Amino acid sequence: MSRTGAGWRFWLITLATAVGIATTASLGAWQLSRAAGKEALQAQIDAQRRLPPLEADALQKGAPLHRAVVVRGHWLADHTVFLDNRQMNGKPGFFVLTPLQIEGSAAVVVVQRGWIPRNFGDRTALPRVQTPAGLVTVQGRIAPPPGRLYDFAGAPGGPIRQNLDLAQYGAELSRPLLDLTVVQTGDPSEGLLRQWGEPATGVDKHYGYAFQWFGLAALIAILYVWFQIVRPFFFTPGRPR
Repeated sequence: MSRTGAGWRFWLITLATAVGIATTASLGAWQLSRAAGKEALQAQIDAQRRLPPLEADALQKGAPLHRAVVVRGHWLADHTVFLDNRQMNGKPGFFVLTPLQIEGSAAVVVVQRGWIPRNFGDRTALPRVQTPAGLVTVQGRIAPPPGRLYDFAGAPGGPIRQNLDLAQYGAELSRPLLDLTVVQTGDPSEGLLRQWGEPATGVDKHYGYAFQWFGLAALIAILYVWFQIVRPFFFTPGRPR
């Protein structure tokens, strides 16, 4: 290759390397900024959980997520839903959700009451869940609806479901349903476990991505120095030392 061709090749590789390092480093910095945002959000969640519990009327006024709450009302046991393929302590089963008619109000809130194992011998069998009649007091924290799992379009209703759409569920109840849920906390009772995972924002994931992008930027730089500077200088045959 001519000296001119070699020169153009060197500068083209140098430009490509600079673009690669700048791109990967900027992506790493972007992931760090996302991690910082998630850390701030996690701090807000932790702060909400340290505050004293709210009363039920706060639910109807846009109460913040993750805040502790105490709700009194009556279970609408006939409308209990069992969300399938949900895990607790690594075991598959159901999340049990029951609407609660708030005392002194027409409003209804869905309560994520806990987890119960399922009968794998008869997948249509409903587990026995104790649902007290009369006025009950539920302690918990305000939460969004349970995370959605993949299901087919037009998935059937009924007591066993893959997901719960609050708008659709409210239409089934023909009652004003709040656009949030309450995750019941406390010791196991009524046949249900309540060892819920801690609310998390996934900040560690962004730090992991940032490490990968910065590592790739460093690798590009190392390969450039090796192949464009070190190797030609020390290992080119006939080059004077």
